[in-house]
Amino acid sequence: MSVKTSTLEGGVALLEASGSLVGGEETDKVRAAVAGFVDREYQKLVIDLSGVTFLNSTAIGVLVAAQTSYTKKGWKIKLCGVNKNINNIFVITKLTLVFDVHDTREEAIRSFA
Repeated sequence: MSVKTSTLEGGVALLEASGSLVGGEETDKVRAAVAGFVDREYQKLVIDLSGVTFLNSTAIGVLVAAQTSYTKKGWKIKLCGVNKNINNIFVITKLTLVFDVHDTREEAIRSFA
């Protein structure tokens, strides 16, 4: 599992995760990365899950907490690259009503406009 962060034009923060996101160190990295973006006041965050092969309830909790933090401030998070299995989890748990999910990173970034 790896987590990479970067910033893009237009004040968009990018978090790229890959591998299994199942709790422990990897979810701590995601949580810390989101907190860092909040501290630096990046109001637009794209979380790219195209490299994530599996996530569990702990990882979902981290994503929901990030969404909550951003929403409370009136900021936006977009998810992209969600594979079929993870999308099925989002549909079953009705998280598709919570998250703004896009097929590609480019679509997610454009949706901030």
